Amino acid sequence: MHDVIVVGGGPVGLYTALLLRQAGLDAVVLERRTDRSSHSRAIGIHPPALRALEAGGIADELRERGVLIRDGVARSAGRHVGTISFSTLPGAETYVLAVPQATTEEILERRLEEEFPGTLRRGVSVLSARDAGDHVLASTRGQGGDAVLQARLLVAADGARSSIRDGAGIRAPSRRYPDCYVMGDFKDATDDGDDAVLYLETGGIVESFPLPGGIRRWVVRVGCPVQRPTAEDLTSLIHERTGVDVDPGTNSMLSAFDVQSRLAERFVAGRTILVGDAAHEVSPIGGQGMNLGWLDAVRLVPIITASIRDKQGVAARLAVYEKERRAQAALARRKAHINMALGRPLPAAFMRPRNAILAALIRNDAVHAGVARAFTMQ
Repeated sequence: MHDVIVVGGGPVGLYTALLLRQAGLDAVVLERRTDRSSHSRAIGIHPPALRALEAGGIADELRERGVLIRDGVARSAGRHVGTISFSTLPGAETYVLAVPQATTEEILERRLEEEFPGTLRRGVSVLSARDAGDHVLASTRGQGGDAVLQARLLVAADGARSSIRDGAGIRAPSRRYPDCYVMGDFKDATDDGDDAVLYLETGGIVESFPLPGGIRRWVVRVGCPVQRPTAEDLTSLIHERTGVDVDPGTNSMLSAFDVQSRLAERFVAGRTILVGDAAHEVSPIGGQGMNLGWLDAVRLVPIITASIRDKQGVAARLAVYEKERRAQAALARRKAHINMALGRPLPAAFMRPRNAILAALIRNDAVHAGVARAFTMQ
């Protein structure tokens, strides 16, 4: 009988398990993938999430292996629109930390294995989970055959298409957006240093973020899903909209995606609790989903720990968790909606006056500080 089974060994599941083990609980992580993915979609770690990661003792290593983005620069048609400085943010983290997701997962997995060997079990799929009243039964299939594991609680960190969520009967209606993107990582040949750059162009937004090792990520908004993106097509789009030359031969990651969001109607069903994308899927732009998931974990683990040790008041505590985290996820989804709307194509006749308004607003100290907080999930 485990205290907690965590389903899903991504960044949110790994960190949830690390916190649970550090709290003295018997937790196990079940991950169907046999190997860690080398694909890095989420790269931005925002100040609230970085503070949450301090609890697990991994924030310092992430800082050492990442890039500190202290300014976000907006350009349009070759002209400077404005700069958002994160120096106005409260606290010590006056930056967004850019770290490839693969690096983040590697750090989390290594720390978990060093401190609590055997917690992560790869190549194990959860076929079904059943609430048995005072415990949960998880039917699994792995390289060693089928097995049934028992735990007092089950945490679903198995992503936006969570089978655990669906099996628990929790509805999570999806909402699709008319936004599609192509992104890729290339050798950085710009003079932008550690700045993030947003190109507000008539054909749609182009975003550019620094990564460790002299790499820069480019994200381009396109009109329809791209089935087979190529580095040549992406760099051609970048040049067409921004005038920046990017060498397709230096490409190290390429991806295309459309956008949808979903918010589970409940985060708790009996002894099953949702965290991360299983609970709330938001636009991947900005890495908000991963950050929200870590904030879920930091809020949830003390509740689980107290409930298992004193066996009282768990329902009331989880009700508060669900209310607070749903509200935060709904707010993040609204912000993502606004961000995507600002990045959609706009005729030049409307783009120029809109950018002039944005520039004037950015120069206002109060607005500037508010925008900086909004971009960093504060």
